[in-house]
Amino acid sequence: MAMVSEPPKQGFRLSQLIYDTRYRSLTIQVIVFMLFMAGAGWLVDNTVRNLQALGKDFNFGFLWNRAGYDIAQTLVPYTNDSTHARALLVGLLNTLWISFLGCIAATVIGVFVGVLRLSRNWLVSRLMTIYVEVFRNVPLLLWILVFLALFTETMPAPNAYRVNAETGEAQESLFLGLIAPTNRYTAIPSAEFSRSLGAIDTALAPISLNALLILAVIVGSVFANRWLLNRARLIQEKTGARPVTWWQSLLVLLGPLAAVLVALGFHIGIPELRGFNFAGGVNVTNAFVVLWLALSLYTGAFIAEIVRAGVLAISKGQTEAAFALGLRPRRTMSLVILPQALRVIIPPLISQFLNLTKNSSLAIAVGYMDLRGTLGGITLNQTGRELEAILLMMLIYLAISLIISGGMNIYNSRVKLKER
Repeated sequence: MAMVSEPPKQGFRLSQLIYDTRYRSLTIQVIVFMLFMAGAGWLVDNTVRNLQALGKDFNFGFLWNRAGYDIAQTLVPYTNDSTHARALLVGLLNTLWISFLGCIAATVIGVFVGVLRLSRNWLVSRLMTIYVEVFRNVPLLLWILVFLALFTETMPAPNAYRVNAETGEAQESLFLGLIAPTNRYTAIPSAEFSRSLGAIDTALAPISLNALLILAVIVGSVFANRWLLNRARLIQEKTGARPVTWWQSLLVLLGPLAAVLVALGFHIGIPELRGFNFAGGVNVTNAFVVLWLALSLYTGAFIAEIVRAGVLAISKGQTEAAFALGLRPRRTMSLVILPQALRVIIPPLISQFLNLTKNSSLAIAVGYMDLRGTLGGITLNQTGRELEAILLMMLIYLAISLIISGGMNIYNSRVKLKER
């Protein structure tokens, strides 16, 4: 009987690294990595040599030196005797705050305008189209300067709100009885407590016990409401009838919070003109208001187009089926169309949130002290540490962007279709 022997196995040859598809991709990756590391090494060596030629070194010790400059609006305690690290923290918090508020306002504006652009009312849809085209095609910096000019030139001075002793009337009145826009700042109401629990002093900032208690009550109410809804769902699965829970949900969500607010003596502090300035509220710099409006309206125009595209991506059969079941157009949009459109909207929406966060660095145009104004502005100029300040600022913006992107991607994975 003939025996067929296996062909002898060939040994490994260097030519296989190029011509064998099993090794070629790995070879290319190794070569590219080596070239990248060589380029990075050359860049670092060249930077070190240039710093030595200038008599400089590379360190971040300047962060612990006295800053020596004031910041108009801060979220944590700060004085000109604080360190540059403290100024960096103030600028970072200001950046996060304006970005957070801007993302919320831009999303609300974008969803509202995007839906109205699809309205059958010709006038409404054309007005929304004009808004989108005007804001989307003019640079953001110009909008910031336009809003700054409007607030500076058209808003009244604080003393215009003073009541005339003879007539008993003021030249200007509070907007909605709560807000006082002026050419220097905007006075808004503040949340005040007549029976405060105090605060805990920490190295970064004092932590309000009132805020901690309110936050704990809100979180507990949300979890209690989820348990209530899950219980109603289980009863429905067993009996086929879902118990009425809307009044229980309202009681669980609002009852404990209302009780805590009453116990703490919560009330709204209305701005009042005392002397030359307003007191009893919060005086927000016009730089912050201008930047927030410009970022929100500019980014909202892009989000509106994203929302419109997401709604149009949903089959018309979904709308027709909802109408056939007796749902009104408003309920159809909120319950049927938008939840499905989110799967299309969220990915490009992430990019707009990132753009808004990075565009907040234009705050330097109006003097709002964000991260760019503190670390990348005054601190950089005072210390002469250009390389360290710019690298640190780049890393911080990168970290913020990655966190936003990661959080939105997690939400996107929860709303996307689950394949079986």
